[in-house]
Amino acid sequence: MAASDAFSWIRSPWRQATLASPFSLSGIGLHSGETAHVTVHPAPANTGRVIRRNGQDIPALWTHRVQQYLCTGIRGDTGSVVRTVEHLLASLLVFGIDNASIEIDGDELPIFDGSAVPWCHAILKAGVLEQDALRIHLRVTEPVEVREDSGSWLRVEPADAFSINVSSDPPGFGLLTWDGKPTPWTFLCDIAPSRSHGPILSFPSKLFFGATRQPKLRGAGLATVGLTFRGRYINGMRVPDEPVRHRVLDLIGDLALTGAPLIGRITGHRPRHDLNNMLVAALMQRPQAWQCIVLHNAGEP
Repeated sequence: MAASDAFSWIRSPWRQATLASPFSLSGIGLHSGETAHVTVHPAPANTGRVIRRNGQDIPALWTHRVQQYLCTGIRGDTGSVVRTVEHLLASLLVFGIDNASIEIDGDELPIFDGSAVPWCHAILKAGVLEQDALRIHLRVTEPVEVREDSGSWLRVEPADAFSINVSSDPPGFGLLTWDGKPTPWTFLCDIAPSRSHGPILSFPSKLFFGATRQPKLRGAGLATVGLTFRGRYINGMRVPDEPVRHRVLDLIGDLALTGAPLIGRITGHRPRHDLNNMLVAALMQRPQAWQCIVLHNAGEP
């Protein structure tokens, strides 16, 4: 299928969109190992992306983000938490789904095979419905940067379009870099297939205790995670430079917590969830560094 055919359902960049029909998927959680059932419904214009658990709606926004182990989570006003939201949020953002109601019967979205491909396929099958409301974009007007003592850093700066250039140096792989624009086609082919990953020798300790001495990663295994050893994937690499491409996938999902498509360039080294969310918070808490705009036919405000 040609790229133009695969994404012919995507409409104008200046109109909000939701799903044309609902879809449901089930799978185990990476951390809990328990099966969760998720249904993603169309939602009215200006709803945003909202996760519904225990009868409570939790907006997928940076103000609801809560610290979690090796993933991104959001918490509602009454304390309900849903974690591992980044792969679904990245897929909805890239495919232009502004409004969606995501129902879940557990506290963690499924990890599937460790990638975002199942979410992408479900969105493509459900289709898109353009809505009679303007889509707001977040245009970066001033650089914002966050750094850690470890040498990890992220920066967002003004640009004509959304693009990413980040590097990572996981043990045994050397320096890996991804640079590009996460369009729907690029995302589906080059980014979404990359899996959550980690050194196989580190998994036994994480599996039983993790950073908080509580059971973690009960859903980790060859079917759900890319296990690495000495610069290779035990269960085979799916895309070139897969470790850094998964960092890009997670970064896009975390950036979705701004609540609007971003117009700016992201650069950095060793992005991870905590650092990604530090950048989002630093940007959103500095209103002089961004402005809300509506794109028109030519892609200009």
